[in-house]
Amino acid sequence: MSEVEEKQINEKTEKTEKAKRAKNRTSLKNIIGGDILATDFFRRQTKLLVLIMVLILFYIHNRYACQQQMIEIDKLKKELIDIKYDALTRSSELMEKSRQSRIEEYIATKESDLQTSTNPPYLIK
Repeated sequence: MSEVEEKQINEKTEKTEKAKRAKNRTSLKNIIGGDILATDFFRRQTKLLVLIMVLILFYIHNRYACQQQMIEIDKLKKELIDIKYDALTRSSELMEKSRQSRIEEYIATKESDLQTSTNPPYLIK
C-alpha cells in the first residue's frame, strides 16, 4: 500500500470515530428529544427498564393504599374513643338512676303506699 492510501484509510477511520463520538455525546437536546432512548445501551436494557418502571408503579400504588388504610385506622380509632366515652357516660347515668336512694325518691314523689322495708330480706342465724 502506498502512503496516500494509508492516509485515506486513516482519515476515514478518524471520521467514523469522530462521528461515533458525536453520536455518543448526550446533550440536553438529545435527552429532551428522546434520542437518548435510541442508543444501544437503552435498546439492550429495555426489559430491565420496563421491569423497573413496573416495580416503581407497584411501590407507588402500595404506598397510596397504605396511606389510605392508615387514614381509615385513625378515623376508626377516634370513633372508638367517642363510643367508649358515650358508653361510659350512659353507664354512669344508669348507675345514678338505679341507686336505692334515687329509687326511693322516685317512689316517694309518686303517690303510692310503697315504703322501704326496714327488715332485712334474709335472716342470718
